[in-house]
Amino acid sequence: MRHLLDTLSLGRDEALRILDVAEDMADTQQREVKKLPTLRGKTVVNLFFEDSTRTRISFEAAAKRLSADVINFSAKGSSVSKGESLQDTAQTLQAMGADAVVIRHGASGAPRTLATSGWISAGVVNAGDGTHEHPTQALLDAFTIRKRTFGADSRGRDLAGLTVAIVGDILHSRVARSNVWLLHTLGAEVTLVAPPTLVPQDVSAWPARVGYDLDSAIADGPDALMMLRIQLERMNAAYFPTEREYSRRWGLDARRLAALGAGSMVMHPGPMNRGLEISAEAADSARSTVLEQVANGVSVRMAVLYLLLAGERQQNNREDVR
Repeated sequence: MRHLLDTLSLGRDEALRILDVAEDMADTQQREVKKLPTLRGKTVVNLFFEDSTRTRISFEAAAKRLSADVINFSAKGSSVSKGESLQDTAQTLQAMGADAVVIRHGASGAPRTLATSGWISAGVVNAGDGTHEHPTQALLDAFTIRKRTFGADSRGRDLAGLTVAIVGDILHSRVARSNVWLLHTLGAEVTLVAPPTLVPQDVSAWPARVGYDLDSAIADGPDALMMLRIQLERMNAAYFPTEREYSRRWGLDARRLAALGAGSMVMHPGPMNRGLEISAEAADSARSTVLEQVANGVSVRMAVLYLLLAGERQQNNREDVR
């Protein structure tokens, strides 16, 4: 794997390979000593032009547990605030000997530009770009669904036959886009549920059904109900009357939680707006996978960095994760 820029171009075999290596990584994290020597001598740069807590810390933890050196770069307080371009920043990282760059950027397509421009020879991982994609979030979501569904028998399995409802701010969500493509590739059936104003205009090309009523989606008994964060910081218009109205129509409250089928899991990519798209009862219930998603995120990102950087040493180092 040279780069990980999206899930749209990720094949089924590639996706399963990442998920299966993540299983190996998760097994190592049950040991007393969690650190592996696999990427000793490699340098991973977290290049974040947008605020982030979970994703940046998750990538940092993943790299350090593989013994890589980590450099955290934040646009705030850096030369970017003085007008430095992405090209100049990339070439500075190249001069420092970066082996992999994990980039989060407000502009859709920035990671692909970085990967294909020739400015840098390092592998590039997209940690979220604009309203485009967030591939590692989709991978950890798929990993969580697979693990919850199949338990110890999950290795090597896809998600054929499972149904997933993604609810909320589809329009601004890179998580939703990445999940739609990856879940479809893995065989799951996806339904999008949102107010009409928060459904993208080009959604007819997506491999998913579209609905506007959350209660109907819950009545269908999805295996996973994924609640998306309302991205108030990206909204420049009145997409719904009030937050209270949104919560009443499309929020997962205690009543809707009780109506979910016995085997349904509740997911959220975080951070959560408690009381808006999800209630405290739903977020903290036994059905919730929120904390599992955080833990699984480290394993999945370890797998991505391993596949990106191990290169020709991959087969020789396979025993390092067993």
